[in-house]
Amino acid sequence: MAILHPLPIIRGRGTSWNPPNRFERLSIDREGWNDPDDPPPQTQLFNDASRSILAYNDSPDVGFDVGINPYRGCGHGCSYCYARPSHEHLGFSAGLDFETKIMVKRDAPDLLRKALSSKTWKPQVIGLSGNTDAYQPVERRLRITRRCLEVLAEFRNPVGIVTKSYLVSRDVDLLAELASHNAAAVVLSVTTLRQDIQRVMEPRASIPARRLGAIRVLADAGIPVGVNIAPVIPGLTDHEVPAILEAAAEAGASFAGYILLRLPHGVKDIFSTWLGQHFPDRKEKVLNRVREMRGGKLYDGRYSVRGRGEGPWAKQLESLFHIHCSRLGLDRPPALSAASFIAPADPARPQMELFGGTRDATRLGASGR
Repeated sequence: MAILHPLPIIRGRGTSWNPPNRFERLSIDREGWNDPDDPPPQTQLFNDASRSILAYNDSPDVGFDVGINPYRGCGHGCSYCYARPSHEHLGFSAGLDFETKIMVKRDAPDLLRKALSSKTWKPQVIGLSGNTDAYQPVERRLRITRRCLEVLAEFRNPVGIVTKSYLVSRDVDLLAELASHNAAAVVLSVTTLRQDIQRVMEPRASIPARRLGAIRVLADAGIPVGVNIAPVIPGLTDHEVPAILEAAAEAGASFAGYILLRLPHGVKDIFSTWLGQHFPDRKEKVLNRVREMRGGKLYDGRYSVRGRGEGPWAKQLESLFHIHCSRLGLDRPPALSAASFIAPADPARPQMELFGGTRDATRLGASGR
């Protein structure tokens, strides 16, 4: 999809473009914020009236089967975010709308309590931030994610968190309590150590040093914490893999993962436009390298390759990652357990395990935005 005229860069936003919604037959002929004399778009919050909070998935490359997303859309504004197309299901654009029109699930904690209290609930790892970041900027004020963690801690239900935000360290008390039952692990996504790249690529996410600081805070509190290099952008950030792993290990990370850049649906055009605006000299190199790792395309959605790619460059990246993980003692994600789950409203429920009702440990897998 071609942009008819150059768009001005909006400071603090990952894109200034609103491409048409792929589900809509009609669209307004306005590509985004394209008048420098207009005030920059502000973040708008909308109430999400969802009647359930648990989202189930059967993707074999995601490390959990059930997730919670307190917010839809994400104020971090990452230009590459694979979750952008999910906003089109709400009638919005995957572009500027995704980072300025945020759906808020204010009832999430109550809905979670109801779900965990159900007799049909099978205690298992719940992924927090499976789609958009639960610790995005608005969480500092609304505290919906913290209230969800309070419920999870009360039930001792295991949780795995993936985030780009230092704000996760605010909830170290609840996470430490869950970790004492082998029921919590946190992953900090680190894409680059270069703040000049990060501030235009992930404009409202925590700077790299703060993410490493969050790893240190969590590790010092005894919470299993790892790093996810997500996404690895070939031709732009892939050379930083060893340095990121080393910095994370030094901060206290005990495990690591990585995900290759994913550009589904309209994200291909949004990210390509972003490259042209901020790194025009590297644009073709990056896109050509992605094609080499995606069978000649900018995206391949097959589960077996979407997070890793294929071909010589993909194999080289995989080898580089594993060599340095081995050198630094970075392991696989921990196996979390639901053995300590307790339903506060039903004191007899924990006794189920005395009668053979054992629960299998569940492995938390890393995922990226």
